[in-house]
Amino acid sequence: MCPACLRGPVPLDAEFFCVSCRTPFHNRFPLDEEGRCALCRNGLRGFDAAYSFGFYDGVLRQLIHLYKYRKVRTLAGPLGDLLLRALPRDEAFDCVTPVPLHWRKRWQRGFNQADLLARWIAWRTGIAQIRLLRRLRFTASQSSLSNTSRRRNVSAAFACRRPDRAVGRKILLIDDVMTTGSTAVACALALKRAGAARVALLTLARADRRFMSSRGPVPSVVEGTF
Repeated sequence: MCPACLRGPVPLDAEFFCVSCRTPFHNRFPLDEEGRCALCRNGLRGFDAAYSFGFYDGVLRQLIHLYKYRKVRTLAGPLGDLLLRALPRDEAFDCVTPVPLHWRKRWQRGFNQADLLARWIAWRTGIAQIRLLRRLRFTASQSSLSNTSRRRNVSAAFACRRPDRAVGRKILLIDDVMTTGSTAVACALALKRAGAARVALLTLARADRRFMSSRGPVPSVVEGTF
């Protein structure tokens, strides 16, 4: 991978966004006086904060595809550095944990892309990496599902495998892409039920849902944190 390509991804930029989940908006109307969207105001997100390096588009999208689907695992480092750029310096965490793959999906792909990214973040920050979550069942690909079906698809699909390591902790949850956030919500709720004090999501990219209606549905190849 040439250095110019690795310098290509552009950081997320939006004039209006939720201060908690970082969802971008066309204007301030969906936000309250504190800058939170309706889902965050009503506690429906599950996670307490969400950070992404950029939008799931252009060069960043191509790099993620090379990493995840073409199995260019050496991109874990450069992409991990993009994650670090998205992580606020004033945030402190007790551990880093990846969104888990079902064993069948991991066997098919050969690796868990989120796990490699979490290892990189742990190594660069000195925060302990602990695999706190496990998938209880195999779930269909989220890419062709509606928002409601996505939530139903991953509902109760995750559990905390080490509740003793989650109690009272501030946990950084790692994945590659967030579209609707359904998977992240399911993972965060599993960690909160186990006693986690705070769960923040960190992803390489997020779908810019402001323009979903004009761009059409999310491409079927997308399979990140939906």
